[in-house]
Amino acid sequence: MLTDSQVRSAKPADRPRKIFDVRGLYLHVMPNGGRYWRFNYQFNGKYKTLALGTYPDVPLVRARERHQEARRLLAEGMDPGAVKQAVSKDFEAVARAWHDHWKVGRTEHYAQSVKTRLETDIFPQIGHRPIAELSPADFRDAVRKIEQRGAFEIARRLLQNCGQIMRYAVANDLAPRNPVAEVRPADILIPRKRRNHPRVTAKELPDLLRAMDGYVGSEHTRLALQMLALTFVRTSELIGARWLEFDLKAFRWDIPAERMKMKMPHVVALSVQSLAILQRLKEVSFDRELVFPGDLNPHKPMSTNTLLFALYRMGYRGRMTGHGFRGVASTILHEQGWPHEHIELQLAHQERNAVSAAYNHALYLEPRARMMQAWADHLDRLRQQVGGVAGQKAA
Repeated sequence: MLTDSQVRSAKPADRPRKIFDVRGLYLHVMPNGGRYWRFNYQFNGKYKTLALGTYPDVPLVRARERHQEARRLLAEGMDPGAVKQAVSKDFEAVARAWHDHWKVGRTEHYAQSVKTRLETDIFPQIGHRPIAELSPADFRDAVRKIEQRGAFEIARRLLQNCGQIMRYAVANDLAPRNPVAEVRPADILIPRKRRNHPRVTAKELPDLLRAMDGYVGSEHTRLALQMLALTFVRTSELIGARWLEFDLKAFRWDIPAERMKMKMPHVVALSVQSLAILQRLKEVSFDRELVFPGDLNPHKPMSTNTLLFALYRMGYRGRMTGHGFRGVASTILHEQGWPHEHIELQLAHQERNAVSAAYNHALYLEPRARMMQAWADHLDRLRQQVGGVAGQKAA
């Protein structure tokens, strides 16, 4: 073992030389007189060197303390070099690196909203903190502060984002562990009942269908509402539709991955009724690229508010939204006995990898087409009913 006097009297030579202490700790003496504490160790089969400071700023006793701490990390399965690197990086720097990596494939609007939430609510609280030093309590306090102002959903989403950031940090050797993974949202935030989109009941659906058929506003708006009822796609997926996505001869609508929430291409089987609406839309589209162009700017899609306000004018404010057609269709189709997996796939609820997406596409496209035609026929029958019995069995 080295002594203080040996360290003080260590003289430089023509070449760098190492004066060893114990268990990989040594003083690296350079020709220019510099003396540096180093620790040689092995992690995951690789030999590495950890810098522990410069003598005399870091005396022998302090170098041994740092050496002992590094050995403790090794014993716990952590790379002391990665931990040291993480200490020098604050949470904000890592979060921004994560965001650059994560945003690929997301829409610009969604990616910006996540970034803005972090900048507004998280960075001011823990952004300056070294990421390796953060504990579950730090994240708990951060999201509870958001919750206290009534932003319950933002608090939940930001906790999820923080977990993604910490997982990224661990994967890139920027943090030894993910403290967010050690807690559940229900352990930190007050549980709240999820609020569903307003939607009519099955018994109210016939009246809504007749109100839509008699809508006296824009024809594009009326036809868009009818297509929502027939296809129950998301409103954003409908209004962004382009004619090149449709194969009317094959009775199908192929929505590209970049327009889907799950970032996977989606096939909508078209019924005879849907095809009739599309043919009418072609007559009034004036060869435009968009199926549902905006009134003020035909080169941009119709606004989601256009459909929502149309429902308001029909007397369905607080009772129905464009998204509500999805819930109504799901409920009725399940009651009619259609297979759950066919319904879920048509709703595009599940995020799928490329293999499972291709498999499901090949396996369920034909039965989904039968289901969608039966659904359209069912809506036609409801229009003729006074009360509307929604739970009829599928033929």
